[in-house]
Amino acid sequence: MSSPTAYGVGLQRARGVRCALVGIVVALLVSAPALAASTFTFSGDRTSIVFAAGRERTLLVGNARIVSDDTEIEAQEIEIYGDDFRFAVARGAVRVIDREQDIVLTADRLLYDRIERITRAEGNAVMEDRRNETVVKGALLENRGRENLTIIQVGVRILGEDLTTRSEFARYRRDQNILELSGLPVVFWRGDEYRASRIVIDIDRDEITLQGAVRGTITTSDEDSDGTSSGAGAADE
Repeated sequence: MSSPTAYGVGLQRARGVRCALVGIVVALLVSAPALAASTFTFSGDRTSIVFAAGRERTLLVGNARIVSDDTEIEAQEIEIYGDDFRFAVARGAVRVIDREQDIVLTADRLLYDRIERITRAEGNAVMEDRRNETVVKGALLENRGRENLTIIQVGVRILGEDLTTRSEFARYRRDQNILELSGLPVVFWRGDEYRASRIVIDIDRDEITLQGAVRGTITTSDEDSDGTSSGAGAADE
């Protein structure tokens, strides 16, 4: 059976959907590490510093830590280098704490480019947005500040109170408030399930668009029926 290229699903009937989606948005915004601040402190069991022009470099080894007003970075090793200390790389048991947003990010490796405003967390990246009770997971999580773009790859999981998504690739465009899921994407919303080749969530419009081979299961509430029936629909290209 042929199906349309795209199928829109309105979510207005589900109360609180905007709160759930906004929670995901906040969690996807990776906080820039402490080096984005003009003043920060650092420490480590062993420290080496090079101030020579063109070779600026600071290496913190063992219980490495960088702290600014709002952010802390902890790792087994942290290296700061480049012109005006443009780059920072944290390796081993990386933990970033954003006190202002109440967000905690853990990963095996974290790279930050202060000029291009790029943050990349690699290896078992997990971001916990405690304020909005949302968790984001992936093998790689990258935030590109200049492009207003956040990308998550491989084993992507976005876990919220009411809305949960699963895919291999996720792309969030902050200027458009659009979350795109691909790679066997699945969205679960309060008992409803949506599957497609590509799923696009329009946060401003509270709407899910399913593209490609579409499958869905919708459970009706007592407000819509006697509470004993459910609807399920599937369409394949």
